[in-house]
Amino acid sequence: MTNKMVTRVEGQELVLERVFDAPRELVFKAFSEAEHLKHWWGPRGWTLPVCNVDFRPGGVWHYCMKCVDEKQGDFYGMESWGKAVYQEISEPETIVYTDYFSDAEGNVTEGMPSSHITMTFVEHEGKTKVISRGRFESAEALKTVMDMGMEQGITETWDRLEEYLPSIK
Repeated sequence: MTNKMVTRVEGQELVLERVFDAPRELVFKAFSEAEHLKHWWGPRGWTLPVCNVDFRPGGVWHYCMKCVDEKQGDFYGMESWGKAVYQEISEPETIVYTDYFSDAEGNVTEGMPSSHITMTFVEHEGKTKVISRGRFESAEALKTVMDMGMEQGITETWDRLEEYLPSIK
């Protein structure tokens, strides 16, 4: 991929930026509809067998990522549940939500860092620049998720989005 994600840490914020070769409305739709998210969300070798999206302020996105790649060793067969609670939605410019680790019932996992995410979709030379600002409770909480491989996971996830977008144009 020639179009790489830019990652930087600003105190307790993780800032991610990437330009996608697709119109802003389409990229926004890929982030907001279950029928699209299930095709690209998660790192390579992981699927989204559960993806329930109630895309409105106060609504919840509850999902399960499952490793289906035997080459990923101990991760093979593992499930990772997540939950997002939407605060603000301004189509097609912004999605603001709180992101949590959860269990299969949607209960927030105690002791795992949550983050307040502001995603901005900017028209950029006929393409779309996505800027994600994730604010964590502390720099230590951010370090915890970075040590878990979050940067690689999001890079692979956004690579999968880049590959998926042409199929919905």
